[in-house]
Amino acid sequence: MTDHHLTEQLRKLKLGGFTESLELRLTQAKSEDLPYVAFLSLVVQDEIERREAKKLTQRIRQASFEEDKTLEGFDFAFNPRIRRSIVTDLATCLFIEKKEHVLVYGLPGVGKTHIAQALGHEACRRGYTTLFVKSAKMLRSLFAARADHSWERQLKKYTRPDLLIIDDFGLTALTQVQAEDFYEVVTERHLRSSILITSNRPPQDWVALFPDPVMANSALDRLSHHAHHIMVDEGDTYRRKLSPRNNK
Repeated sequence: MTDHHLTEQLRKLKLGGFTESLELRLTQAKSEDLPYVAFLSLVVQDEIERREAKKLTQRIRQASFEEDKTLEGFDFAFNPRIRRSIVTDLATCLFIEKKEHVLVYGLPGVGKTHIAQALGHEACRRGYTTLFVKSAKMLRSLFAARADHSWERQLKKYTRPDLLIIDDFGLTALTQVQAEDFYEVVTERHLRSSILITSNRPPQDWVALFPDPVMANSALDRLSHHAHHIMVDEGDTYRRKLSPRNNK
């Protein structure tokens, strides 16, 4: 067994995770007659992997995904209109490194939100901070923050992450305040960090959602100028495929 005094010393050094694999590595070291350096390297690597796994779990939790969706779980064969090569390329997260945006739009229920969350999950895996939020929820929270004078703090919630995923944008027309808040989010993040937006409407239809066309064109110009587009304009619904009635 691991010496109790050693365990306490490791905890004081904030290396308590060592104890999770130490017994196993001690047994391995004895059976394989490992050199001291090789044994130490294995224990240190275990600790590195444990800490990285903990950080990943934290990033995924903070991302507030609706569901645990990954690209491995997406059936690209179901809808060939979704080009796998484009999605796979985005999964490298190079677009985040370049501060570019992603617009995913098309028919309802064809897997847009799944793809968005899967790309967000991949971003978390690669060490990027991510936040997933429904468009209506984001705009409600910013509107409410105006009442208690916490708007600046609330805005930072949406400008701080490396990747902001805004889901279901454009379901309804925007009020003047909502348009101003959306505009602020876009302009604050433009050229600084990435936005991924899903919508049932193509970007050319978004201008009509704004009460002020000048503001609309300004926001959309920023979005589309550095954006990758994934358009799904036909195909069966992915939700129907995932229905329990279709999996019996």
